[in-house]
Amino acid sequence: MAADAWIDTGAILALLDRTDRWHGVCVDAFQQLRLPLVSSEAVLAELFHLVGDSRHETETAWEFIRSGAIRLAVIEDAELPEIRTLMSRYWDRPMDFADATLVYLARREGLRTIFTVDHADFNTYRIEGRKRLRILPATRPPTT
Repeated sequence: MAADAWIDTGAILALLDRTDRWHGVCVDAFQQLRLPLVSSEAVLAELFHLVGDSRHETETAWEFIRSGAIRLAVIEDAELPEIRTLMSRYWDRPMDFADATLVYLARREGLRTIFTVDHADFNTYRIEGRKRLRILPATRPPTT
């Protein structure tokens, strides 16, 4: 897989929304990454749920996805029990399905960098029980 990182929903939203507090640091991190970034169908489902009924935001999301910036990794039906196991392991957090797909795929593909604004959760998740994910952007936006 010729990619630098996985991309999570929050990072996509921050890239697309100039008013998002994470926009600036996400744009800076995005410019340093080799494309395409990899994601899952669950992340795209979450993305379109969150952009809601806004035609403009939906079209902007589609333009970003179809630009070649994202490639989807396929999860087969036989792999779903492993994703369920991950979600059960982090029940106290809790881990949502989209996050579980990215952590599972990171382990399966050996790609350990995640482009996300969800530092709290992805700092908690581990690959193979011990290995941490590398999170980008590494810095948080200034609080206002």
